[in-house]
Amino acid sequence: MSEENNINNEGGLLIVSEDACKAVIDRTSAFSAVENVFAAMSHGDAYNFPVIREAIGYADALYGFKSGFDRAGKTLGLKSGGYWPGNAAKGLTNHQSTIFLFDPDNGKLRALVGGNYLTAVRTAAASAVSIAHLARKDSKVLGMVGAGHQSTFQLRAALEQRSFEKVVAWNKNKERLKNLQAVAEELGVPFEAVEREQLCAEADVIITITSAFEPLLMKEWIKPGTHLACMGTDTKGKQEVDADLMSAATVFTDEVAQSISLGETQHAIASGTIKEEAIITIGDVINGKHAGRTSDDEITIFDGTGVGLQDLAIASVAVKLAVEKGEAQHISL
Repeated sequence: MSEENNINNEGGLLIVSEDACKAVIDRTSAFSAVENVFAAMSHGDAYNFPVIREAIGYADALYGFKSGFDRAGKTLGLKSGGYWPGNAAKGLTNHQSTIFLFDPDNGKLRALVGGNYLTAVRTAAASAVSIAHLARKDSKVLGMVGAGHQSTFQLRAALEQRSFEKVVAWNKNKERLKNLQAVAEELGVPFEAVEREQLCAEADVIITITSAFEPLLMKEWIKPGTHLACMGTDTKGKQEVDADLMSAATVFTDEVAQSISLGETQHAIASGTIKEEAIITIGDVINGKHAGRTSDDEITIFDGTGVGLQDLAIASVAVKLAVEKGEAQHISL
């Protein structure tokens, strides 16, 4: 019997703090957790419940719940949290969340897990999975649109997927690009701050990670063969790229239902630019049900909406590793 099961049988509660998550979860474990859960979703072994995400009418905050159940991994739970845009000025992370894991056999609360760091690394892992499976093998220039808290996580994860020789980046507040430049220089990759049109002209892979409510990248700017990982749109009304771009691309996502309701494809669906049946899950590519990229000229888009199962998968791994490494707190109930 595992130590974790012993704790559960004692009726206790595990607490895995933000610091503990940072101590036990790295990019490799995050990539594996996210890739595996995308594959499980494609097989029908895991499913997400409807998302609740609303403006609370206070502090300009967005708050909500993402939840689901992975039958294969026996993982049941939810992530509660949201986005507080004023937090940065207070020295806090704008994204605040906590993950709750329950025992699927009896419904008892099993663990409370800090969700801020895990949200950043699982979001970066999702775009990295899309690059691994969809970007051209000879991709040399990485484009970054957005320089907020999650952008450095995105940059580090993306640079591990291809032999990138340069990073080009744009952000509305150019001062914040220094964070990305520091990471690129640390990893020995040349960095240049550019305007959006030049970024699209140079980049073979583009990651968008903003909170925009209007398109930042236009269809006519994107060159053939580009892979875009659109990671910022997770709420109704948000938008990072031109809806017309979808008709020129092959579109992939983490979950179709979430993509068309609150992801990047919501606008393309509403305008009739694409049809729902044209959207492919990244899990189908991972499982070999879809070929993924079929030519070097094909534009591919990954609409990373951030499904609850990603959070549950990485939190479950964090709990397991925290118990093994003595980083978890146990409270007797």
